Amino acid sequence: MHALANPTRFLRLARPLTPILYWSGLLLVLVGAWGGLTQTPPDYLQKESVRILYIHVPAAWLGMGGWSALAIACFTYLVWRHPLAALAARAIAPVGAVFAALCLTTGSIWGRPTWGTWWQWDGRLTSMLLLFFVYIAWIALERADRERGGDGRIPALFGMAGTVLLPVIRYSVVWWNTLHQGQSLTLTTSTIHDSMLWPLLMTLTGFSLLFGGIVLMRMRAILAQQRVEARMRRMAA
Repeated sequence: MHALANPTRFLRLARPLTPILYWSGLLLVLVGAWGGLTQTPPDYLQKESVRILYIHVPAAWLGMGGWSALAIACFTYLVWRHPLAALAARAIAPVGAVFAALCLTTGSIWGRPTWGTWWQWDGRLTSMLLLFFVYIAWIALERADRERGGDGRIPALFGMAGTVLLPVIRYSVVWWNTLHQGQSLTLTTSTIHDSMLWPLLMTLTGFSLLFGGIVLMRMRAILAQQRVEARMRRMAA
C-alpha cells in the first residue's frame, strides 16, 4: 500500500491495468445484458419488467460500494497521509454518484409497472436517495476545501461519517415494511433461479470492472492535470 502511494509507481501499474479493467468490464456487461434481455425467461409475477434487474442491481451495488471505497480512501488519508488517498476519493466520488443515480432511475422505471408508482418514500428508496445527495455534498465540499487551500481533513471526515447510511440502506427492507423486495442476492446465497442468475453475475462483475477502470482513468487524468499546473507555476515564477 505504501509503495503505491508513490505516484510514479502507481502510474506504472495503472497504465496497463486501466484498459484491461475497462474493456473486460465492458465485454462482460454487453454479454450479460444480451443474456438478460434475450436468453432468460420472464418472471412469473413481474413478467418482462424484471429484466431491468441486470442494470439496477449492479448500479445499487456500486452506488454503495463506491461510497465504501471512498470512505476507505478518506480513512487512509487521515491515518497515513498517503499522497494518492485524497486523490482516489476525488476520483471515486463522481463515479459512485452516477451509479447511485442510475440505481434510482432504473428503480423508478422498474417500480412503475411493478408497484404502480414511479416513487415511494419507503426505507430503501429514501435512504438510497440520501446517499446520492451525500455524494453530491461530498463533491461540493471537497472542491470548496481544495479551492480555499484546505488540507483535505474535512472532506475525509465527511466521507467516513457518510458510511452510517450504508447499513441503513442494506437493512432497510428488514427494519421497515416497504414496497421494495427483500435481499435476493448476497455473497453466499441467492433466491434467484439459475436461469436468471448467470447474466446478473456477469453484469455485476462487468460493471465492477468498469468502475475500477474509470476510477483509474480519472486518477491518471487528475495526476496529469496536477503535473501540468505545477509546470506552469514553475514557468511563471
